[in-house]
Amino acid sequence: MGHPVLSQRAEEVADPTAPEVSRLVAAMIETMEDADGTGLAAPQVHMPWRIVVYKVVAARIDAGVEAEAGDSGDEVAASREVPTTAMINPVVEPLGEETSVDFEACLSVPGMAGPVRRSDRVRLTYQTLEGDTVDREAEGFHARVLQHECDHLDGILYPMRIEDMSQFGFVDELNKGRDGPESQDSEDQIEVSDAAPDEETSD
Repeated sequence: MGHPVLSQRAEEVADPTAPEVSRLVAAMIETMEDADGTGLAAPQVHMPWRIVVYKVVAARIDAGVEAEAGDSGDEVAASREVPTTAMINPVVEPLGEETSVDFEACLSVPGMAGPVRRSDRVRLTYQTLEGDTVDREAEGFHARVLQHECDHLDGILYPMRIEDMSQFGFVDELNKGRDGPESQDSEDQIEVSDAAPDEETSD
């Protein structure tokens, strides 16, 4: 499916501080921004390195986020935003057994989308461009983005994780077919990780 590098395990980056790593990251961020995407992995630009760039904006955080400590839902979502981040040699590990199914799409599978089950919470470890190590946890949409992007580093595209292929299809057709009552495992909007702009759909 797509370029051969997409089906291969990407190589560890020996020196995160190397100039060629910084140049690749800058090009990846530009590509992600041009596509109005949420994330991009190096294999998607045909480089077999374990590098991911991503961001999480409030508009893509779960609309149903609960207000905390008297704050509004919008304020909580804003507090969970993640600025554009470059991750070198990232490792994602599930935390707990809770999972959720939601729609994903991808620049490497253009125009398509499908429901994927992901862990609700993950632990993330990666190196920065300065060579520092970061260890943090993520949940919800943030965790989904991390899992989607890091799958690319192991040669896994999201359709390979779809349990019900009858729900995999063209975004335009899925939008038409999801009119009606909201389903348990779907949101009003097909969420995307490294794809082009979100597509509106009603359940």
